Amino acid sequence: MRSTAPSPPPWPAATRACRADDNSPPVGKTGSMRSTSRLHPVASIARSLLGAISGRSDEIVRDGRRLDPEVQAMLKLSDRVSPLDNRDVESARADMVRAAILGPRGPKSVHSWERDLPGPAGPLRVRFYRDANLEPSPPAICFFHGGGWVIGDLDTHDGPCRVLAARSGAVVMSVDYRLAPEAPYPAAVEDCLAAYAWLSEHAVELGVDAGAIALMGDSAGGNLAALVALAARDQGLRAPALQALIYPATDFTMSLNSIDTFADGFLLTRESMEWFRGTYLADSGRWRDPAASPLYADLAGVAPALVFTAGFDPLRDEGQAYAARLADAGVPVMSRCFDELIHGFYNVAITRASVAAYEEVDDAVGHALHHGLAVSPR
Repeated sequence: MRSTAPSPPPWPAATRACRADDNSPPVGKTGSMRSTSRLHPVASIARSLLGAISGRSDEIVRDGRRLDPEVQAMLKLSDRVSPLDNRDVESARADMVRAAILGPRGPKSVHSWERDLPGPAGPLRVRFYRDANLEPSPPAICFFHGGGWVIGDLDTHDGPCRVLAARSGAVVMSVDYRLAPEAPYPAAVEDCLAAYAWLSEHAVELGVDAGAIALMGDSAGGNLAALVALAARDQGLRAPALQALIYPATDFTMSLNSIDTFADGFLLTRESMEWFRGTYLADSGRWRDPAASPLYADLAGVAPALVFTAGFDPLRDEGQAYAARLADAGVPVMSRCFDELIHGFYNVAITRASVAAYEEVDDAVGHALHHGLAVSPR
């Protein structure tokens, strides 16, 4: 019998950054209400096509939630061509790079550069993003991409990181951590921890605020951000100001209800999750290890958190359960479920609901870094 996730702490409407009905101050000079997403011409065509065909099928409702019609149309068009369904590692990686064409391109005001950091197993590549309009001594975000610890890289998340840099008013450092099967668990955790430690130690050199560094990631990257937050606490590193987790994987046992409720048909499938898990962490004896599954960790004293989930996502319940456990541990946390969306919305710019969601995520992260979380631990 599947477990039911506890109710996460609410997302107060008054704390949503940069809303039209909100008098919150802007985030830096760049966190405005205007859209910061540009589209590749192919993505523009896809968006127009979705708008034309959406609503022609019977609506999909699960757990009292209604799937966004444009997302439903996108799933119908993609029909099993997702990179998450490819079991050949190299092909899956190439597929995810190609799929990035459907994501945002980011504003032209954001420039980027790369460098190698000293990593646990050799040079560790990172890419920085900085908006030209950024204020002096801005916050920074250490970003870990998703992809099941097996696929994904700096390029698959280049567009989202550019939008994030523009909307959050922060310098973004995206980390090209090692992937499985070449480097299985815990290689990715070690690389991400080393990257955060370096960023924290070199904040002055980079011209960013050392006391306002966030950890952030989507899916597998959300898992890594949560684990780095725990390691920073346990190893006496400078505490991150925030952990921002987008549909994070927090439980390798895959034992909560949403895993089965959305096992197939919503981009990320149970089968693909089992393949990612087996490729990255095959030892079932480690699946409840807090060093891999943060849901089972002692969470007292970790960084304040923003947790974002999607209503039609196999990972929904473990993300919400993690938010609830953080709150129970006395950690300031806000949780937001985008009820009408699926896993991967942070990388999708061809549906209006996805664009609104990832812009809300980025605005909330920027607001929290500049002004703190307006929530008290329970």
